[in-house]
Amino acid sequence: MGCETGIKPRKPIETAKNVNSEPQKEAEAMSSTMVRREMPKFTMDAYDAKTGHFTTVSSDDYKGKWSVVCFYPADFTFVCPTEIAAMNAKYDDFQELGVEILAVSVDSKFSHKRFVETEPLLKDLKLTIGADSNQEVSRAFGVLVEEEGVALRGRFLFNPDGLCVAQEVQADSVGRNVNEFLRQVEAWQYATKTGEVCPAGWRPGKKTLPVKTDGEQMAGHVGDYITIEEIMS
Repeated sequence: MGCETGIKPRKPIETAKNVNSEPQKEAEAMSSTMVRREMPKFTMDAYDAKTGHFTTVSSDDYKGKWSVVCFYPADFTFVCPTEIAAMNAKYDDFQELGVEILAVSVDSKFSHKRFVETEPLLKDLKLTIGADSNQEVSRAFGVLVEEEGVALRGRFLFNPDGLCVAQEVQADSVGRNVNEFLRQVEAWQYATKTGEVCPAGWRPGKKTLPVKTDGEQMAGHVGDYITIEEIMS
């Protein structure tokens, strides 16, 4: 696979068929990465904070678009509102890149509404929050902690072909970095558009690796093309 730039879909995740092996099914789901898989199909209630109204969202809403599905454990917690507020602070930047954002937790749409209305950090929130009340969406994405009935901090980036190109999953105590995620989106969009690949820490204007044209010359000699100082700058 190496540094190929064309993103090819992987085979669908196969779940265990033995109804008496619930722990096994959870282990299989949690160990299976979403990367290079298609977005799981879903439909669920949601709260649209921009309009202040309830709505319905589905996977079909994100077809042909760059999109991010961002799970968090629960409303009325401590780290979660800081993450949602951070994503909201960069909402316009994501919109300029044509990226749609869907936040999701297992709370009800009524809980989401109350959460947004009472938490000061969520004032002027523009995001839509999906209500995965039956936990099926969290399970399909492989982030549901079955014994607790909540989702891990899972963030999934999908390209317009509906394939996941990046994911980040964390436990509860540490929030994610929205600036780093925005950098990844810019890198993925550039690589997709140009056919070049982006080295570690790439930002717009920095050097890329044109493997489509210089693949043979660069193999085993990347250090002759880009220095560690350029990578880390």
